[in-house]
Amino acid sequence: MRRIRVTIAYDGTEFHGWQVQPGLPTIQGWMERVVSEIEGSPVLVHGSGRTDAGVHALGQVAAFTIENPIPVENLRKAINRLLPKAIRVLDVNEETLEFHPRFKAKQKTYEYHIWRGEICPPMRRLYVCHHPYPLDEGLMELMAPLFEGEHDFSAFAAADEKDALGASKVRNIYLSRVWIEKDEVIYQVCGSGFLKHMVRMMVGTLVEAGKGNLGREEVLARLEPGFEGKAGPAMPASGLTLISVEY
Repeated sequence: MRRIRVTIAYDGTEFHGWQVQPGLPTIQGWMERVVSEIEGSPVLVHGSGRTDAGVHALGQVAAFTIENPIPVENLRKAINRLLPKAIRVLDVNEETLEFHPRFKAKQKTYEYHIWRGEICPPMRRLYVCHHPYPLDEGLMELMAPLFEGEHDFSAFAAADEKDALGASKVRNIYLSRVWIEKDEVIYQVCGSGFLKHMVRMMVGTLVEAGKGNLGREEVLARLEPGFEGKAGPAMPASGLTLISVEY
């Protein structure tokens, strides 16, 4: 048996997220269909985590186990021949049989892009959130590092079927920053892991601060255990991209 690790890039616009859903196009669904065809029997593909419908990736990591002896370079080419053009496998490597892309991950990095110009270029519209309205971008830069460190992100998590398991919603954020490039505000966050809609709600909170609706203490209050209510709102999925997963 061979344990194969792949790095995947995808345009999430046409897909209903990573996770398999009956009757709907998903990244995991396509990967399992293609790898199973190559293997000649059903293959389960595990991802480093779930991305929501409409979210993109430059460096999603997944793994699967096969018996096919095909060399990894040829496997990459075979998979890409069968995948839709919106999904590309960038590299393929052999791992130990114990490797799991979610449980072994040390950190993930996401970016969120907000287009600030009055007119959003058509070629950017699927990869940004267009927000041409008044916003104190400097204040957003100052507020972004407040997320760094270990915090309870319960207020930044959408309802999830896993909530019944009572898992901790404490996460460690190693880097949280905002910068401006021409007409774009870019938010980058790196952390130990992320909850459902967490990054989009973090950006929504920063946007509310940029609008003047939230101050420093109000942002910090949303990171306290037992905070009543939700942070955010969650920003549109189109502006979010999974940049990389580190092991």
